Amino acid sequence: MNNRKTSGTGSRLRGSGRRRSIPHLLLGALLVLACAAGVVMWSLNVGDRRSVLALARPVAVGHVLSPQDVREVNISTDAGVTTMPATQASTVVGQTLATSLPAGSLLTPDVLGAGRVPGPGQAVAALALKAGQFPPELAPGARVAVVFVPGSTTGSASTPPSVQDASSGWPATVTSVTARANEQTTVVSVQLGEAAARQVAAVPAGQLSVVMLSGGGGR
Repeated sequence: MNNRKTSGTGSRLRGSGRRRSIPHLLLGALLVLACAAGVVMWSLNVGDRRSVLALARPVAVGHVLSPQDVREVNISTDAGVTTMPATQASTVVGQTLATSLPAGSLLTPDVLGAGRVPGPGQAVAALALKAGQFPPELAPGARVAVVFVPGSTTGSASTPPSVQDASSGWPATVTSVTARANEQTTVVSVQLGEAAARQVAAVPAGQLSVVMLSGGGGR
């Protein structure tokens, strides 16, 4: 009789053990499925990344690209974004930039070719600046604001009306920076709208400064 009780108790224990093991098996199966899904998603994301060409440093319009000007970057882009594959590096070198661009800009077929400065509705103004009137890091492709700085002997009456309307400065893009030997001024050419270019040209010499904005290129 005791044997029958022992046998019955053992059967119940084995049955209970099997029931307890079922949730663990289900949990393990779910974990395996989750890991598999994660691997699939990671593979899809990696598959969307492409090696494309970007500028390694700022360049000005008309610049002929050298191997040091371009670098390879891996990015994830939409199908509608135009880029140039890294495999085309040899065909890009030696071509001319059609516009000024900051470092890090992605190369596209549209930015190569004959210069398009100034573009429609745009103009280029030359600024003769002294040290302290522009950042030393200024380079072609930099986004800047051209700011009017009244001289110590200049009253508000002599300030051009157009300048008073642009107290926050004129947004522009640097196209070239030329420092001549034995001269105290640096000529900075900037591209901006035609109306703004005329306003900038009307400001007396020595009363303009250039402020580099975020996203601007640097040496």
